Amino acid sequence: MKIVAADVVVTSPTRNFVTLKVTTDEGVTGLGDATLNGRELSVAAYLKEHVVPLLLNRDPANIEDTWQFLYRSGYWRRGPVTMAAIAAVDMALWDIKGKVAGMPVYQLLGGASRRGLSTYGHASGRDLPELFDSIRHEKEHGFTAIRVQTSVPGIKALYGVAAQTQASGERYDYEPAQRTALPVEEDWDTRAYLRHLPGVFEAVRNEFGPELALLHDGHHRMTPLQAAKLGKDLEPYDLFWLEDCTPAENQDALRLVRQHTTTPLAIGEVFNTIYDIKDLISEQLIDYVRCASTHFGGITPLKKVMDFAAVYQVKSGFHGPTDVSPVGLAAQMHVGMAIHNFGLQEYMEHSPTTNSVFEQSLTFVEGLLHPGDEPGLGVELNEEEAAKYAYQAAYLPYNRLADGTVHDW
Repeated sequence: MKIVAADVVVTSPTRNFVTLKVTTDEGVTGLGDATLNGRELSVAAYLKEHVVPLLLNRDPANIEDTWQFLYRSGYWRRGPVTMAAIAAVDMALWDIKGKVAGMPVYQLLGGASRRGLSTYGHASGRDLPELFDSIRHEKEHGFTAIRVQTSVPGIKALYGVAAQTQASGERYDYEPAQRTALPVEEDWDTRAYLRHLPGVFEAVRNEFGPELALLHDGHHRMTPLQAAKLGKDLEPYDLFWLEDCTPAENQDALRLVRQHTTTPLAIGEVFNTIYDIKDLISEQLIDYVRCASTHFGGITPLKKVMDFAAVYQVKSGFHGPTDVSPVGLAAQMHVGMAIHNFGLQEYMEHSPTTNSVFEQSLTFVEGLLHPGDEPGLGVELNEEEAAKYAYQAAYLPYNRLADGTVHDW
């Protein structure tokens, strides 16, 4: 069997997605997700101009060889654009392999290690009553673990709070990238955030009791010492994890945080290769790997990094909001089904419009997510629907402090 075509499809049903469709001479097709929020066309061009010509006439069965070829032959390795492009190819080849074998991909990765994937939902509010209503809604929907994000007095706009107004009219946490000519500027005050947040979690625990698993995303905005303080202040409220508490380009930063708090730590959604996270795993400076199949090179390296993490009792917590397409979500669901050291899967439902473009076999029942048992990844692209939604430029916001300094968003 040979690859005879590889087509890049850019579509925007509610938000922008980049999908690679690989076709073989026997008519078998496979899909891969190459979405990079706010930089989608960079990956689309990389695929069209540099990767697709290299795929033609290759044997789709040789997944490892193709991955190594695309990673090593370009010389300029790593980076989100390169790794998203490689991820799309890798997923598509696994999709083809599963269809040829007549099995879902997780069976090819070693079979099911669980009935389904425990997931967490997303609750937020501008005040406590709104936050409590949001948590109740997530619980009613079946989630037994919930990420809690809240507005902070004195900060006008804050990542992850759904009810905030934005120009597009979409929920802010559903798609913070706004269709504007330039990125939207938001404000930030770390001290106000650190003062306010522990009281919010105290109120949530008092309202919902000790059993509900609670998570929080710091979104890379704290220094290591600030992150350590927050982790310590949140210890009485027994978080399942504190995510992205500090930028991890400097991996030693997590060592300082770890020294000062027993709150579990999760990180990795902006990482692109094993080299970004290997020391955090081997030194047990984190508890959960947040890497996403789409930004980490696909199924092949994600499975490898989790096998490595298993040696150190570090578990998965794969990134899974709607900036990962249904194809990318399916890819990491199959990994999560197969590995032993699964922890928790982030799950944010895609819009009905997106689900009309990406036809899926996944199920979500009683808090457990399952990719389904269709051969391959279990996602098909409705190209007629995809063609209805043209790409629209969109930018993620950015932060400035009160004095005008640009800060991590």
